[in-house]
Amino acid sequence: MKYLDLEQLRAIDSVALRSQKPYPWINPQGILTEEGFQLLRESLPPLTLFSSQFGVARRYQQQSHDRFTLEYHDGLDIAPPWKEFIAELRGGDYQSIVSRLTGNRSFELLFHWHYTPSGCSVSPHCDARRKLGSHIFYFNTSEDWDPAWGGETVILDDGGEFPYKSAPHFEDFKQMFPAEAQGNRSLLFFTTQRSWHGVRTLTCPPGHMRKVFIVVMNQNTMADRVRRFFGEPSRGYE
Repeated sequence: MKYLDLEQLRAIDSVALRSQKPYPWINPQGILTEEGFQLLRESLPPLTLFSSQFGVARRYQQQSHDRFTLEYHDGLDIAPPWKEFIAELRGGDYQSIVSRLTGNRSFELLFHWHYTPSGCSVSPHCDARRKLGSHIFYFNTSEDWDPAWGGETVILDDGGEFPYKSAPHFEDFKQMFPAEAQGNRSLLFFTTQRSWHGVRTLTCPPGHMRKVFIVVMNQNTMADRVRRFFGEPSRGYE
């Protein structure tokens, strides 16, 4: 069973991606095989495994990013399709594609899920400098989600105006590019000094949640290797 459509991934033009404005991003359809997407969607981890992250203070006076979170580790009790998918992501094919697209040979992949209920949002922010980029896989479909409820990751263009140590609002940005976030869609973007993004407040009814799985691509620095040697957790989700 294959989960990644490697032909689709290999077809991504690294030069065009890095030239994208306001920073490198792409929102392709079908990066997962259709069978793989359905298996993963049907076997998403249960909410009972997740931790609540609500009202957590952020740096630079940015609003809290409220959601349920689950960080992957090798002992995590998840369904076999997810173990197989993560094994593919850790495999040589995906790793070589990440290396080609980012231009980095040494990096670390981290994995986590976010489930987000109504009334929550992700305020505009830039990710930590140690993060090379993120690959977000969306798992809502027309069966459980109305696009009118929101849920799109919004790529934001500040026109060079805001330092990353600030807390602008969505309406402060010059341009916005909402990623399509239903069905077998994913969003790949790279971290820059101005890679602003966020998710507007969700308006879904009770019982519905925005569900995403995120691959984080971190720089693999000497400090990171020392932390792992001493058993300290890796950093780089924000």
